[in-house]
Amino acid sequence: MQAPSSPEWPVPVSVSPDKLASIQAEFSKGWADMLFQAQQGTLAPPPDRRFKGNAWASNPSSLVMAHAYLLSGKAIQQMVDAVPLPERARDRLRFSCMQWVEAMSPSNFLATNPEAQQRMLDSGGESLCAGLNCLWADIQKGRITQTDESRFVVGRDLALTPGQVVHENRLMQLIQYAPLTDTVHQRPLLVVPPCINKFYILDLQPRNSFVRHAVEQGFTVFMVSWRNPQVGDDGDVDTATWSDYLQQGVLEAVQAVRDISRQKQINALGFCVGGTLLASALALAKARGQDPVASLTLLTTLLDFTDTGVLDVFVDEFHAQTRERQLGSGGLMSARELATTFSFLRPNELVWNYVVDNYLKGEAPQAFDLLFWNADGTNLPGPFFTWYFRNAYLENRLKSPGHVKIDDQAIDLGSLSMPAYIYGSREDHIVPWRSAYASTALLRGPMRFVLGASGHIAGVINPPSQGRRSYWAASGTVPHPDMPGDPDLWQSHATEHPGSWWPDWTHWLAGHSGPRKKAPGKLGNARHTPIEPAPGRYVTVRSQ
Repeated sequence: MQAPSSPEWPVPVSVSPDKLASIQAEFSKGWADMLFQAQQGTLAPPPDRRFKGNAWASNPSSLVMAHAYLLSGKAIQQMVDAVPLPERARDRLRFSCMQWVEAMSPSNFLATNPEAQQRMLDSGGESLCAGLNCLWADIQKGRITQTDESRFVVGRDLALTPGQVVHENRLMQLIQYAPLTDTVHQRPLLVVPPCINKFYILDLQPRNSFVRHAVEQGFTVFMVSWRNPQVGDDGDVDTATWSDYLQQGVLEAVQAVRDISRQKQINALGFCVGGTLLASALALAKARGQDPVASLTLLTTLLDFTDTGVLDVFVDEFHAQTRERQLGSGGLMSARELATTFSFLRPNELVWNYVVDNYLKGEAPQAFDLLFWNADGTNLPGPFFTWYFRNAYLENRLKSPGHVKIDDQAIDLGSLSMPAYIYGSREDHIVPWRSAYASTALLRGPMRFVLGASGHIAGVINPPSQGRRSYWAASGTVPHPDMPGDPDLWQSHATEHPGSWWPDWTHWLAGHSGPRKKAPGKLGNARHTPIEPAPGRYVTVRSQ
């Protein structure tokens, strides 16, 4: 992970005496109350899952240490909030302090974690040996193990929906899934997943597969499987650009699906950066006088990068120039570095939790398909990454008509007038839901916005069979001029519905998919003959 770069505020900066006195007074009162309760034997474990074990409650000194740590962390946060800084600079300071505070938790060290100490005594030292073995294995891998990776093999345990690879080039394979119903909708669906991750997040296991659910509803589904570029690959993949991904990736896949289905227009879905790629590619097609897509679905997608959430702490000119010098002419942005950056956006859940359980307590990680996928990252071509970082995150050029040119062709997201289904997740820290909602101001067709509970991944992968979570939606599809400009105004009129948003989407998509016809007996066609069974070989390549 590259730390947020050079400060954007003059030094020195300081907290005003009045605010500092108030913070000190609150800290002193909290400290006195804690010591009094500890002396009386009434000090309860704090409401923090790191300190809820019986070993903390039964060890007075450890309990005081936990409370002292939380009091100190709160005071540091209050001081950050009180420093007179521009909000962007404050966010960076807040992020840096958060990393330090989370790292210094007494739960993270064997000498100050009574649970780990008790586990070591009860096991006769075996937990410590197991933890050290796990630590050594992770040092060799260069990353923290979050799940039992031996339990999963892509194509055997994950990505199981049957199908065939029917087209491929240096950047992607195109999978056509076999029908699971006697009849299918006439118009097929192309799914464009993020190239920063592997597509099988949408096809984990049958019980939680978005792909299988769509196929079971009678949709003919095609999936882009992005190549995971490696050092020394043929085809100069490490020099691939944003333009290459739009044209050789998205638009070539769109054309192949049209050829196979014999449909003038298809439906298309983009997830995360896959949605950004998809919308950009369709705007490029529009600029060329082409209109290949009848409806557009965007899941947790940024088109307007005004608010990029916590990722904004990494976005500045210095970082952009550094990456351009390193990777702008070729090379790979490694999956390991990308994964580390995303993990430290939520260090308590995605870093220190595993340090404690795996290394201090010697517990073997549990098998969890989503965490296996999370560890199975992809490299990105340097020119692609640097273009995306500057033009999207830093300069936010995609939202402005004509500010981005592909092969001298200016693109305009406002030219997209097909019906759109736009989804955001309420607790998403990567694509804040209000930023996902901002796409409603750029697109020009009738649209439906849906807000799901939970985060960037768990909100999307929420199968109806589990009966979990909920989603918010207003009634019907709304013409573009009638969409509220204020996302909070939209939310005030939305209705909460229990369970998964998937049935809402499939009902909407069916209205744009034409009549049903007999399911095809073969996949592909004479021009796009099956190459190999799904999930294909591109997705099985693991980053080193």
